[in-house]
Amino acid sequence: MHRLRPALLPLAGAALLSAAAQGALAQTAERAVADPPVAKARRSAPEISITAQPEAAGPRAAVGHEAVFAFNIQYTDAKIYNPGTNQYDPVKLRSYRDVSETEPPKIPFVAPTIEIFPGETVRITLNNDKLPADPKCPPGNNDVNDPNCFNRTNLHAHGLWVSPTGNSDNVLLSINQGVSFQYEYNIPPDHPAGTYWYHPHRHGSTALQVSSGMAGVLIVRGTRLPGADVPGDVDTLLRYVDGRSFRERPVLLQQIQYACRDAAGKIKQDGAGLYLCDPATDVGGIEGYDQFGPTTWRNSGRYTSINGEVVPTFEGAKAGEIERWRVVHAGVRDTVNLQFRKMKDGAEPYASVATQQQEDWVTRNCPGPALLPQFALAADGLTRAQLVERTSSTLQPGYREDMLIVFPESGNYCVLDGAAPAASVVNSQAKSRQYLGRVAVAPGSAVSDIRAHIQAQLLAAADRFMPPSVKQRVKDDLSNGLRLRAFVAHPDIADGEIKPPQREARFEIGAGGFMINGNPYKPDRIDQLLPLGGVEEWKLSTTNAFGHPFHIHVNPFQISKIINPAGQDVSETGDANEPQYANLKGVWKDTLFVRQGYTAFVRTRYQRYIGDFVLHCHILDHEDQGMMQNVRIGLPDGAGAVAASHH
Repeated sequence: MHRLRPALLPLAGAALLSAAAQGALAQTAERAVADPPVAKARRSAPEISITAQPEAAGPRAAVGHEAVFAFNIQYTDAKIYNPGTNQYDPVKLRSYRDVSETEPPKIPFVAPTIEIFPGETVRITLNNDKLPADPKCPPGNNDVNDPNCFNRTNLHAHGLWVSPTGNSDNVLLSINQGVSFQYEYNIPPDHPAGTYWYHPHRHGSTALQVSSGMAGVLIVRGTRLPGADVPGDVDTLLRYVDGRSFRERPVLLQQIQYACRDAAGKIKQDGAGLYLCDPATDVGGIEGYDQFGPTTWRNSGRYTSINGEVVPTFEGAKAGEIERWRVVHAGVRDTVNLQFRKMKDGAEPYASVATQQQEDWVTRNCPGPALLPQFALAADGLTRAQLVERTSSTLQPGYREDMLIVFPESGNYCVLDGAAPAASVVNSQAKSRQYLGRVAVAPGSAVSDIRAHIQAQLLAAADRFMPPSVKQRVKDDLSNGLRLRAFVAHPDIADGEIKPPQREARFEIGAGGFMINGNPYKPDRIDQLLPLGGVEEWKLSTTNAFGHPFHIHVNPFQISKIINPAGQDVSETGDANEPQYANLKGVWKDTLFVRQGYTAFVRTRYQRYIGDFVLHCHILDHEDQGMMQNVRIGLPDGAGAVAASHH
C-alpha cells in the first residue's frame, strides 16, 4: 500500500505551541492525509500475493494461515484542527492502540488498518485494562436502553461473513475494565475480498466510543482469479500491464463531535449554539449522550475528518493515473455526499471559515467546470456487477464505497460534501455544500475521456492477467458497459427462491422510545427466528419523519426494489427527490438508508452460520437507545420451522 507523508505540523508538536502560534501556523501548514497505519500482524506464514503472470484460475486463499493482532483500549491525548477558529483544540479520546507501537502514532485517534486474507484464522486481542472504572455503571434505573457503561466495550467486524457466536463476531459480549479478550474469526476461503471496518458494539456505549475514534478500516485482500464457474477477486484485475496495482487510498470518514464542559458539566456553547473550547485551558471529549441528536452535529460546528485530519490535502496523485478509493463512513451523525471539483488557481486559504459559511467559500474557490466522474466499484465491500459512473457518492453511517478515480489534469481538486435535503440525511437537516479537503495532482498524462481511459486499462489488464478459460468473457463484459460479472461473489436471488414469510423491519421513534416493529430492544427476546438455508425477502420502512440506515450482521442482502411515495420502483434510476437510490437494483450491501415514505425490499440467504446476532439502525445513538433487534439463525426442524434449542 502506498504511504503518504505525515502532516507538516505533527499533532504532538502542536501541543508545544501557544494558542496564538498555533493559529498562525495552522493557516499556512499543510495538513496532509496519511494512510492510517497498518496494524502489525504476527503471521504463521508469509503473506500471499498476486503474481504477475498467474497460470491458473481458482482459489489461492491463505488456508491454514493465522494472523494475530492485539490492541489496547485507552484514552489518547491529541489535537484536532478547528477551521472555524483556525486553532488546534486539545482532545482526550478513547482509542484503539496497536500494542506493538514503539512510539506515539502520528494519527492517535484513528485505529490501525487491519489487512487479512480469505482462509486465514484471524485473532484480535482487546486489552481493556487502561480505561478507568465508571462509577455510574451499571445505570441505577436498570434500563438497558439508557446509554450506560461508557468504558465497557466489545468488537464488531462490520460486514465480515463469519460466525456470530462464541469468541467470533459476537457483539452480545461485554469486555469490562480490567479484562482482556481474544476474538477469533475463521475467514472462509470463499469470503469476498473488499473493504470492511471494525468498531465497538456494546449496547449502551457504541455511539460514544465510535464517535470518539474507535474505528478502523478492515481490508480483505483478494488474490483469487475467476474461473469458468467460480468468481474471482476484482483485485486481480485492478492493475497495470506491468503488474503494478492501481494506487489505493483508504479513506476513513469520522465525525468526532468533541465538546468542552464547564464546572457544572454543561457543554460550553456560544450564543448561536456552537461548541466552544479554549485551547489554553480546555480539553475536548465525548462523555455524554447530550452530544448526540438530530441537530447536534451541525449545531456543534465540528467538521468531518479524513484519516484523522480536518480539511487536509491528499498528496501523491498524478494526472491520468487510476486510483482506488476505499471510503469508509465511520461517523455517527452526518450523511456525506462525496464529490470532486477542480479548484481555481490561487484559491483562498481555508481558515477561520465557520461551517455555516462553507457554501460561499466553495462557490468562490471550487468552480469546476464540472463535477469529476467517479466509477463505483463496490458497495459495502462487495464488488458490483458493473462499474457505475456518477458524480456524487452518498455515504450514510456504516456505508463503504470503493471507486475508481482519475484526475484528468494537474492542479488542485476540491473534495466536497455535496448539498442534500433534510429527508436524505440522517440528521434530518438540510445541508449546504461543505469542503472536506483537496487533492494535489502532479503533471502526468492528460485524459480527455475518463471512462474510455479506465476501460482501456482494464481491458489491457484482462488480456494480460485473466486465465484463458474466462479471458474473453471478462473482456466482452468490460467492453459491454464495464461489467464485472466474473468478480461478483454472490449469485442473484431469483423470485422463485423466495420462501415465506416476508420479514419486516419498521423503524419508529415514539412514546415507547426508539423502536423496531413497535418494540424497543430487549436483550432476552429473540425478535427474528430464521432458518439456516432459508432465502427470504425483507420489507424495510420508517414510520416518522426520520430516515434510518438498516444494518444486519452476518449475511448481506440484495436490493430487490425501492418504492417511492408514488408507488414507483426507484432502485434503478432514483427519482428527483432521492438520487441516492439510483443504480442499486440487484446490488449487494449490508447497510441501507431507508428514507421516510420510501419502502425498500431486500433479499438474503441465511448461509453457513447459526447463532444469535443483531440488526439495528446505524445511527448508533438510536441503536444504543433501543432501535435494535436480536436475530437467531437456527437449524431447520425438517417441517418448515426452526428446531428448538436444547440445553
